[in-house]
Amino acid sequence: MSPTSVVARTLPGIGLLVGGAILARAIAGQIPLGSELIVAVVLGLVVGNTVGVPAWGEPGVATNPRLLEVGIVLMGATVTAGSIVEAGPTVAGVVLVAVVATIAMVEVLARTVVGIPEKEGSLLAAGSGICGVSAVAAVAGSIRPDERQVAYAVATILLFDAVTLFVYPLVGDALGLSDIVFGVWAGTTMFSTGPVTAAGFAFSETAGQWAVLVKLARNTLIGVVAVGYAVLYNRRGATADDARRGVRANLGHLWASFPTFVVGFLFVMALASAGFLSTAQVALLDDASNWLFLLAFVGLGTTIDVSELRETGLRPVLVVLVTLLTVSSVMLAVSSVVF
Repeated sequence: MSPTSVVARTLPGIGLLVGGAILARAIAGQIPLGSELIVAVVLGLVVGNTVGVPAWGEPGVATNPRLLEVGIVLMGATVTAGSIVEAGPTVAGVVLVAVVATIAMVEVLARTVVGIPEKEGSLLAAGSGICGVSAVAAVAGSIRPDERQVAYAVATILLFDAVTLFVYPLVGDALGLSDIVFGVWAGTTMFSTGPVTAAGFAFSETAGQWAVLVKLARNTLIGVVAVGYAVLYNRRGATADDARRGVRANLGHLWASFPTFVVGFLFVMALASAGFLSTAQVALLDDASNWLFLLAFVGLGTTIDVSELRETGLRPVLVVLVTLLTVSSVMLAVSSVVF
């Protein structure tokens, strides 16, 4: 399909997102409903679950994950490299602890306590521990579960994305968390990048930046986890040669699953930190990033299908809920001490 055709197909839907973003900003400016990003999500959710997105607008509205990624890349202009270098080892350690603890706890609960099929448990573990539905899809490509297991895992992750998006800022306010502690807490324990970004910036600008930074560090582990599960499942009942072939075949996940927009974020951050961008240019990129977030979150809201969330099985929800409450509590305590 030619670039012109792609633009023609997506432009009407992007126009809908622009309209929703303008409306969300106007509502948030007139009525104290909290962050305009949360308002944008709610607007999208209401539209998606009532009148629905018209067929001619679906291709453009579906670009919301890409819009979010571009917004994160541009946000790099407002983040100083010095703060990242200083906090880097600490953030890496906190992220590794959270990821390992989450994956291990979901696997143990799913296999030994609740009795969920192994592959479904692995999908839940990856989605909870790394980056939500993206991790579910990446690991599904490695271990080849049946469609029903994928559907249950995706529905469960989306349910928690929808709930934590609203609950985390409320809890942060109630506990009086600092901006940095809230950002690290949300970035290490919430699931998908979109809700993490929305919850972070709903709390404060600084919290949003820290939430995104920590979440990006988590996201970079997606390829490693996908290949790890491929090795685990491919070795079962296979010869040594079969296992080696399986590993080689799945090493492509390290790149195919890697969130490449992280490279763009680091590049823009480096440019700004090195002084290649003027104050006016940084302000322009910051404003563009904020608008892209608004557009993306209107689209994100339309993807929350309330009827599908009702079909989520009780056992997967129980496993993820117990894990989230446990790991979230521990990481909140750790973040409060370390940061």
